Amino acid sequence: MALRRIILGQVGRVGERSVSSWWRNVQPAAKDPILGVTEAFLADPSPDKVNVGVGAYRDDNGKPVVLECVREAERRIAGNLNMEYLPMGGSAKMVEETLRLAYGENSDLIKDKRIAAIQSLSGTGACRIFAEFQRRFCPDSQIYIPVPTWANHHNVWRDAHVPQRTFHYYHPESRGLDFASMMDDIKSAPNGSFFLLHACAHNPTGVDPSEEQWREISYQFKVKGHFPFFDMAYQGFASGDPERDAKSIRIFLEDGHLIGCAQSFAKNMGLYGQRVGCLSVVCGDEKEAVAVKSQLQQLARPMYSNPPTHGALIVSTVLGDPNLKKLWLKEVKGMAERIIGARIALRQNLEKLGSSLSWKHITNQIGMFCYSGLTPEQVDRLTNEFHIYMTRNGRISMAGVTTGNVGYLANAIHEVSKSA
Repeated sequence: MALRRIILGQVGRVGERSVSSWWRNVQPAAKDPILGVTEAFLADPSPDKVNVGVGAYRDDNGKPVVLECVREAERRIAGNLNMEYLPMGGSAKMVEETLRLAYGENSDLIKDKRIAAIQSLSGTGACRIFAEFQRRFCPDSQIYIPVPTWANHHNVWRDAHVPQRTFHYYHPESRGLDFASMMDDIKSAPNGSFFLLHACAHNPTGVDPSEEQWREISYQFKVKGHFPFFDMAYQGFASGDPERDAKSIRIFLEDGHLIGCAQSFAKNMGLYGQRVGCLSVVCGDEKEAVAVKSQLQQLARPMYSNPPTHGALIVSTVLGDPNLKKLWLKEVKGMAERIIGARIALRQNLEKLGSSLSWKHITNQIGMFCYSGLTPEQVDRLTNEFHIYMTRNGRISMAGVTTGNVGYLANAIHEVSKSA
């Protein structure tokens, strides 16, 4: 017995050492630059604090919004369905309605069943599955990502082990599109390269190509045989018109491109926490689409098996009912118009203060975010002196700008940018 206790004691000590050392080399992860802003804002006791870092819509009182069309959809579906698993590809009805939104009500691609599509965990999940699909079936390819882009794009393709390259997009001096450099990069990329494109309301800059520029981009993609993958997180929320916001995609389709597309209903339906989206890939024919969809589902299987039900039910109910869809179109237009109005108010307040700088870019840009041109040091002053919170790249979330704080925000920006 004594020998057994000694042996067990030694094993226990070795085991303790092994267990305690397994994670000893794990270091704390860096804070997410956007979520970190919100944490700092919440910890600030100042009554004057302003958060223009949050990437979610707020009303003019700074409060979260649940759309009435969503409330009505929830009333209709409450208690009417079971809690069974969805298929790996998600809700067929939700996917069908989502494709109509992106590709058009009378799309021949939909009629001909040439689109492989699955429900995804919002736009992020759609990007993640596509990145894995790209790595598996085009293992020697790279992804060209615009400078700048939503920071998580880099994480998505990095974790899928797809090599990344970048292409010019934003022009800091003009606060607009660096179109000439962008076209040069498209032309110089190896034939058949993958490019990540923001369909509308580019995040973080709010700078979109014009329709004519999109046509030139599409033409050059055709010449080079590039594959365009569109991340469309803001359809309807950018201009207030879902058809207008899908124009870039429609131009590429008119030119005969086979595209990929990530869609999200976080912003345009306010379904942030429901994580409902769609990944679609346009294929050469129906047979190819069936094969591609089967592979997309297989990629989803080890990640999360199947997507959640509730958000999909909301989306399919809203888009599938003419009256609810009409209400949604009215509400999403109202959200877009509030953001556009906030841009106008911020620019007007800055100009009234006699700023020597041009603030035209505030109203020239579109969507939730404004790339202000403020330096990291100026952003630090806004936080330390005025309790105004935003990411250090100067990105302002226009959803955080309200009638009540726009004057204070403009005055603070004016103060820190005087010497610029």
